[in-house]
Amino acid sequence: MITVSVVANARETVRPPLKWAGGKSQLLKQYTKLFPEKVDFLIEPFVGSGAVFFCLRPSRAVILDSNEDLISFYRVLRDKPEPLLAELLGHQNTEEYYYKIRALDTAVLNDIQRASRFLFLNKTAYNGLWRVNRKGQHNVPFGRYKNPNIADENNLRKASALLQRADIRHGDFSCALDVAEPKFFIYLDPPYDPLTQTANFTSYTAASFAGEDQRRLAGLFRELDSRGCRVMLSNSDTPFIRDLYSGYDITVVTARRSINCRANGRSPVNELVIRNY
Repeated sequence: MITVSVVANARETVRPPLKWAGGKSQLLKQYTKLFPEKVDFLIEPFVGSGAVFFCLRPSRAVILDSNEDLISFYRVLRDKPEPLLAELLGHQNTEEYYYKIRALDTAVLNDIQRASRFLFLNKTAYNGLWRVNRKGQHNVPFGRYKNPNIADENNLRKASALLQRADIRHGDFSCALDVAEPKFFIYLDPPYDPLTQTANFTSYTAASFAGEDQRRLAGLFRELDSRGCRVMLSNSDTPFIRDLYSGYDITVVTARRSINCRANGRSPVNELVIRNY
């Protein structure tokens, strides 16, 4: 059964159902003045936690990502929220159970079990991090949280209702070109250009996101611009990124790092928001 009537109030808050490294929840207050005044159709190629989608609540959307587990989760949450919630209620917040679930072969799981595993690991892994090795296997240690809200029933139902508006796709960010039309709003939040050689973190999937991918993305940005789309992109404040998007509107915002294991590595850092409008 799909529950679609739980979001009665258009202004009711719907929180992103996932934690995600680089998620934009903390930046939404700064982003509000940077978004277009009205967004009817959103395309979000690096959807991650979906913070922008759940904030803007567009009438229609295409959300996509190269992380197959993430996209499978969103499809199940949209189409099968009640079976997913029932599955989530069976999880346990213990270290032994965590590593048992982490070690499961997802090939033998059905879509509901796979989505349940994904959300459980997201809520109980260290720092809520989703990281995989070259074989695509999740390898984040147990987070030792006292009482993680694994099955947030009310918010998950509201998120499911909003996702009814979304076409959810698995694929490369270039797939945005398949649906982009004039005046559509495209928000791009790629893995960031590393600030240092040791700061690189792009392991959301088994494939990395390197400099050539950043250049390819800049090409996509320009193509979307030429089609009359409104485009907004987030990235690190590095000379490489500033050079790639030279000529566009560049705004500096301040974010707090959240995946550094050292507390003194979580100090505020400047990020760029690049727009063609």
